[in-house]
Amino acid sequence: MPACIAQPENMIGAPFRALRVLPPVVEIQSRADGSFLLRDPRSCVDPARSIIVWLRHWSEAAADSTMLAERGANGAWIRRSYAQMRADADAVGQWLLDHGVAPGATILILSGNSIEHAVLALGAMTIGVAVAPISPAYALMPSGHGKLRKVFDAVRPVLVFAQSAKQFTSGIAALDAPSIPVVAVSGLDDRAIAFSSLLATVPTPAVDAAYAATGPETVAKILFSSGSTGWPKGIVNTQRMMCLNQAMHDTLWHTDEHTGPYETLNWMPWNHTMAGNGLFNRSLRQGGAYYIDDGRPLPDEFYRTIANLGSISPHSYSDVPSGFAMLATALESDAALCERFFRNLQFLQYAGASLPIELWQRFQNLSVRTTGARTPFLTGYGCTEAGPSITQVYWAVEGSGFIGVPMPGDKVKLIPVDDSRFELRARGANITPGYVDNDDLYVAAFDDEGFYRTGDAVTFVDRDDPAKGLRFASRVAEDFKLLTGTFVAVGSLRAGVVGALMPLVRDLVVTGENRAFVGALIWPDLDGCRAMLGAAGVDLDDAQVICTRQVRDAIQTGLVAWNDTNTTSSTRIARALLLVEPPSAEASEITDKGYVSQRRVLDRRADLVETLYADQPGPDVLVMDREQGTQQ
Repeated sequence: MPACIAQPENMIGAPFRALRVLPPVVEIQSRADGSFLLRDPRSCVDPARSIIVWLRHWSEAAADSTMLAERGANGAWIRRSYAQMRADADAVGQWLLDHGVAPGATILILSGNSIEHAVLALGAMTIGVAVAPISPAYALMPSGHGKLRKVFDAVRPVLVFAQSAKQFTSGIAALDAPSIPVVAVSGLDDRAIAFSSLLATVPTPAVDAAYAATGPETVAKILFSSGSTGWPKGIVNTQRMMCLNQAMHDTLWHTDEHTGPYETLNWMPWNHTMAGNGLFNRSLRQGGAYYIDDGRPLPDEFYRTIANLGSISPHSYSDVPSGFAMLATALESDAALCERFFRNLQFLQYAGASLPIELWQRFQNLSVRTTGARTPFLTGYGCTEAGPSITQVYWAVEGSGFIGVPMPGDKVKLIPVDDSRFELRARGANITPGYVDNDDLYVAAFDDEGFYRTGDAVTFVDRDDPAKGLRFASRVAEDFKLLTGTFVAVGSLRAGVVGALMPLVRDLVVTGENRAFVGALIWPDLDGCRAMLGAAGVDLDDAQVICTRQVRDAIQTGLVAWNDTNTTSSTRIARALLLVEPPSAEASEITDKGYVSQRRVLDRRADLVETLYADQPGPDVLVMDREQGTQQ
């Protein structure tokens, strides 16, 4: 059975790197209907009126410090200081005013993360113009053009921005809006306006006047849900929402003025609230340096992340669990990289899914081995409607799977789902004031007390001590019932099994809705499998590695061991299939933020699900429960 890396003796009881934060405080109210109200009773510090306040502050207080950096065509880092970013943003704001783009309008952004993307967004927000960054997949892939058109119709933009006009030709054509101006950095055609012409514009007092007219209620962004289970929802994000999120952090953290470069490296897309609002705005608030990672946690792209970490020693690092799994493997095999990674690191932060405890332990082993101390893993719970934070783990905790306690300024309501789980709802000034062009959707999203219905389930870490916080239990929409009527909590089961099978398994989806037993479609971790095979796996391609008897036997043995300690029908994995084809971004099996969509995988791979549940399972199916078939 694959096991987590053994804990070194000095990890047990090793101190955590110190975090300069206040202790968690929770006020809890029990209600007669079985629900609970939770809040942090401390007053939140006053938020800024706009994130542009921070840009203008640091453009003077730390003018030459790097704000953003990205890899250029020659592989070297291209850096932009705070002073340069402020000057470019003001130039963009003036160009927009000169061309009749008035405050209250919206610009559609098709591209991924880039310096120009940031400049355009900051310039627009300076003068009170909103931006709508969307998943590039909508424009790049024909299968996404329907969603692209829906987004376009909802936003009604006055301008479209694309990093490369040539790259996004088909998406722009799919808009069927020849009169809409298109601004592009490269790949220019007869229609596209060169972004360089925006930067060449000389700002006038009109920019400062437009900026002075903006305030907390100014719409800053329209962010869209993934649309994995329907059409994307356009969620209004105001300056108040974004600034209040940072004020919540400022209330809890002992924040100093700019003392030097605070570096972070991240790949997560800015069309998603975690990166675009959480990480980007936090770096801006702190006067930090944000390095745009051109890698992703995918087998054919993660090498670029490793290359970037070879030149950066981040002060914080955020990723999804699949990314941390890849990073752990790289750090375990490269002492120099490991030393550089942990050198300045204050904390790690995960998002998108629960972090398996085995992965948490691997990083603590690495941290203790490198620094003599453990590194805190922080996380939380949030959503686009909250801009993004609702709860947060902001102190060092033993283990993973926690989502913390309410942030100052947020109130959380817990509605019973079953004996241990509660649906989490939230109310606060950081919650969206509406959806674009859909008042009915907005009304349905809130209960009669004005709490936003997240649709996600949580549990108490310790009901007698609410300050220990909450655990994420599942996405209620992903949970299902077996034929017996037994509920299966997909999120916790998925994280537990993946953790138990590391380092041989990277991810999986859970099957079994309206079936007699739970199954799994599993993506093996090719690096871990090859390491186990040793010399025998050197000349094998990916499919051959996955199909080896050694890999199949090891994963099956791990599943049998899992079942030995998880004996209920809702937690036992009776059958499994190992997948060769990775999750497809084009088919929306994997989201922009690197999270595998349970529903999309099950829909797209329905034939494999049927194979898994055949009366007589074939030789490709791993069978763990003898009553479900003869072991293969």
